[in-house]
Amino acid sequence: MMATENSVEKNNYTSFIRQNPKSNGYANIGFLLIACFIIFPGLIAFDCGVVSLPGKVLADNHQANPNVGLKPFDHIILTWMDNPATSQAVTWRSPVDFKKSAAEIAPAEASTDFVNNARQILAKTSSLKIDNKFVYYHSVNFTDLSPDTLYAYRVGNGSIWSEWFQFRTASRHAETFSFLYFGDAQENIFSLWSRTIRTAVLKSPEVRFMIHAGDMVNRQNYDREWNEWFNAGGWIFAAIPSIPAIGNHEYRKWKNKSRTLSKFWRPQFTLPQNGISGLEETSYYLDYQGTRFVVLNSIEKMEPQARWLENVLKRNPNHWTIVIFHHPVYSSIPGRDNKMARKHWEPLFNKFKVDLVLQGHDHVYARGRGPGKVDGPVYVTSVSGNKMYNLARAEWMDRAGEDMQLFQVITISGVVLHYKSIMVTGEVFDAFDLLKKDGKTRN
Repeated sequence: MMATENSVEKNNYTSFIRQNPKSNGYANIGFLLIACFIIFPGLIAFDCGVVSLPGKVLADNHQANPNVGLKPFDHIILTWMDNPATSQAVTWRSPVDFKKSAAEIAPAEASTDFVNNARQILAKTSSLKIDNKFVYYHSVNFTDLSPDTLYAYRVGNGSIWSEWFQFRTASRHAETFSFLYFGDAQENIFSLWSRTIRTAVLKSPEVRFMIHAGDMVNRQNYDREWNEWFNAGGWIFAAIPSIPAIGNHEYRKWKNKSRTLSKFWRPQFTLPQNGISGLEETSYYLDYQGTRFVVLNSIEKMEPQARWLENVLKRNPNHWTIVIFHHPVYSSIPGRDNKMARKHWEPLFNKFKVDLVLQGHDHVYARGRGPGKVDGPVYVTSVSGNKMYNLARAEWMDRAGEDMQLFQVITISGVVLHYKSIMVTGEVFDAFDLLKKDGKTRN
């Protein structure tokens, strides 16, 4: 009976509020508190416990976090700096200097008992000043991992932790795998690029990593834009490793035409440092299950990179070779011509039989081998964000299009490379297979 009476009282109060939308808010709250003290003393005791801590964060969840509204950790992203079969790098950020940041890792199991086997690795920490405040970047490189093994990890400071994420190390052997390739995100990143990366993962959940061909943001040193990029991907970045290439919008251009790298790039991406001096973590390479991936910096030092690139391609034991950089060898829009890429790099692509070149910058889709060519590398330019240009059709293009958000799913299986370019609405826009036998690639 008491339950019925309480229900009536509650409904009467709700009716009073609805019938008096212009009534004084404080009076309404006072009425509610009096009613709660009389009718629901247990409930109001609980509610007051919550209300009495406005703006504060529970210590066991967000200890010592003076930046109200900020997460204790964000921008969690997997990359590589060493062998993908035996290592995995993770980088994250915090608004507070926790003094002792760390990551924990264990072989994943169906049982939650795996947490008892976790080992802890201390992070390297650096600070960066943003809008007169410091943020702190932390990185850990997990090493001595077993190949082709599922691991669980989390990041934190010993008492405050993120959720557990999972990743799988690469196999030591040339086994089948798939990955994603994205052209420029650049503008309206959270609003519109988010649907590209999320649709891509939903359509191809088996992918092992993601390639970003530069211009992830529009303004290189705007924290808000990098926040959009990380929030668009969210947990995806923490579970599927990324291979990023630098774009011109990741550089600041000065009046004297010199350029400086985004202050965010190196703190937030932990990448191989096997490139040339002066381009650390913007030119590098890594091997994944029988394929060599070479990332080039198309903004500066292109000729010195050519000498390094020749050595990297010459000493390549892998069956497949894929090169990634921002500015296309063959442009797809009016008024652009990247002669330096053709002069310094294209002869090496031909000489060492590079299979696929993945690019960005032109904000259209174009694919082909080059003017009048029936063999050699396949060059692709794509776009994943909302900034679009008009296409200038040229004879080198076998397939081209404009005004579409796209993602690419590429699968390598033995002597066959399967390629698909897919619109965010799910339709396949372009597809082809490459067959590679005796060192020669054929469609």
